[in-house]
This record gives sequence, structure tokens and C-alpha cells, in this order.
Amino acid sequence: MNILKATKRSIVSAGQVNKLRSDGFIPAVLYGGEKNNINISLKKLHLQNLIETETFMSKVFDLDIDGSAEKVLPRDVAYDPVSDEPIHIDFMRIAKGSKLTLEIPVKFINSDRSPGLKKGGVLNIVRRKVELKCPAENIPNEIIVDLDNTEINSSLKISSVKLPENVVPTILDRDFVIATVASPTILVEPEKAEETSAEGEAPAEGAEGVVEESATTEEGKDKIAKPSDDKAKAVPGDKGKFEKPSGDKTKTTLGDKGKSANKETKKK
Repeated sequence: MNILKATKRSIVSAGQVNKLRSDGFIPAVLYGGEKNNINISLKKLHLQNLIETETFMSKVFDLDIDGSAEKVLPRDVAYDPVSDEPIHIDFMRIAKGSKLTLEIPVKFINSDRSPGLKKGGVLNIVRRKVELKCPAENIPNEIIVDLDNTEINSSLKISSVKLPENVVPTILDRDFVIATVASPTILVEPEKAEETSAEGEAPAEGAEGVVEESATTEEGKDKIAKPSDDKAKAVPGDKGKFEKPSGDKTKTTLGDKGKSANKETKKK
């Protein structure tokens, strides 16, 4: 039985509510039906583990308020923005014969009997919760989806799920998918890269190519640098002045001697 014990409270001020929380209680309110709203408080120790479960918001509890029983459903939980601790809960009365719209969590069973998953397939969950219309007396804790005999590319739809009596999905216009067994994803490119790196062939060839290119470049530099030695050299001590190559001096001397010989011939 899902029984929660609560106590009526008349505390309304913020300071009193904070004191209540520091004493280990969670303030709450019960509303709905023809009765008046009731401010209550519950021990945090009794609720801490329940609140963290997926089924808490879709589970009917018997709320014992100072000895008076009420069937209730949690509708909202407020959390502290800093500590993330529950600081307030809203409970709704459940009237007999009423219908409720709830999000029910999905549970998958028999994954070890799925041939598709055994072959390396992946369970792709489309909906972790399904919204259902349920009578107050027959609210399921979870929706069971059986993976027995499911192959790769199988689709698990709402029509394949056995729902309790008088429980229907809110989506009625189509047979929607809850999950699929998808093909395994294979990354080919990274594997090829690993094989190439392991063998070391591609990097070795690339390295040789780089060395050859460098050698060629160095040789080219030597060939280009040699003619520069025959060009004008800087004269020590004279910044910015350059001495003409020895070849140019020879040509100039020969030219001067030729001019002198011509002058002597004309005089004769």
C-alpha cells in the first residue's frame, strides 16, 4: 500500500514555513473535489526517495491526515533553486469514478531475448513517457513494452502494448512509435586512419617526400648563392659603396690602352 502520513498545519507566514522546512518537514496542499483545500506538512525523510522515482507523479497514494484517509495524486513538486531540495508539494484529491490524464513512464523488458539487440542493434527510445487517460481506480504505474523476438529495424508502437482496462492514450489519430531497434552505427573513417597510422607506411612516404623537397630546395639555394659572389662586394670601411667586379676593371684598362694607340697613330 502507498500510504503517506501528513499533519494539518495553520502556518501561513514565510518565516514559519521556512522554520517548518528547517525542522525536516515539507509543506504541502491538498485540493480538488467538493471539499476545501487543506494545508498539510509531511516528513521529508519519508518522501525523499519517493520523489526521486519516475512513478511518483503518476502514482495514487493513500494520504493519512491525522487519521482521516484521502486518495490523492501528486500534481506538482517545487524545488529550491540552489540546493535542489523539494520545498513544496501539491496533492489532488481523486474522486471515485473520475478520469485523469497522466504521463505514465515506459519500462522495457526482455532485452536479452531480442535477436536484433544480440546482433549489435541499438534500442532507440522515442518516448520515455506516454500520456494516457485513466480511471481513478485503475491507474497503471508503468507501461510495459516487451522486446522479445524484436529484430533490427523493428518498430514498437502503442498498438503492441497491452494497456489496462479503460486506459487509452490521448493520441488516437495514429499508431505512434514508442521505440525502435536500430542498426548498429559503424564509423569506417576512424578505423582506416588507425590502420594507416599503425602500419606507418603513409607517414614514412610523406616524410621521404618532405626530405627530398628540402634537399632540392637547399641545392637550389646553393646554385643561386654562388653567382652572387662574383657580383659587387662591399668595400671595407665605405658603407653603401661597392667595388666593381675585377672583370669590369680589366675591360676598362684594355679600352684605355686602345684609345692611346689610336692617338699615336694619328700624330705620325
